[in-house]
Amino acid sequence: MLRQTKIALIFAVALWGSVGALFNLLDWSGTLASVNLATSMSTIEGGQEGWKATSSMIVTWLGALFILWAKILSAAFCWFGAHRMWSARTARTEYFSVAKQPALVGCGIAVFMLFSGFIVIAESFFELWRSELLRPIALESAFRYGAMISLIAIFVAQPESEPALEAFELANKGTE
Repeated sequence: MLRQTKIALIFAVALWGSVGALFNLLDWSGTLASVNLATSMSTIEGGQEGWKATSSMIVTWLGALFILWAKILSAAFCWFGAHRMWSARTARTEYFSVAKQPALVGCGIAVFMLFSGFIVIAESFFELWRSELLRPIALESAFRYGAMISLIAIFVAQPESEPALEAFELANKGTE
C-alpha cells in the first residue's frame, strides 16, 4: 500500500504539471500578461521607474516559456516515473528505487521552476513581494506548490524497508 500511495502522489504531480501547462497554453495571452506584470513591476508603487523594471517582450516570452517548459518537463518525467513505479510496484526494493528516479527528477524540475522563477526572480529581483495584487496569486501559490511537491519528493524518495516487506509478504502468503 505504501508503494501505491507513492505512485498516486507522483501521478498527482504529473497531473499538476499537465493541467498547469495546458491552461498556460490555452490562455497564452494571460500567461504573457502575468509575466509582464511581474517584470514591468507595474503593480508596485514606483516600481516602473526602477532600473530593474522592463516591459521587454523578449524577457516576458522567456519567462513564460520557462514556466511552460518546466511544467511540461516536470509532468513528462512524473508520468514516466509513475508508469515505471507502477510496473515495479511488486518488485524488490532496489528495482522500485530505480523506477522512482524519473519521478524524482520531475519533482525536482517543478521545484526548480517554482523556486528560481517565482521566488528568486519574480519575488526577489522584481520585488513581487511588494505587490498587493500579485503576491497572493503568484507567490503564495508558488510557495504552496513548491512545498507540497518537495514533501512528495522527500516521501517518495524514502526507501521501503525490505525486511518489513518480506515479513508482510510471508504473512499474506497463507491468506491467498
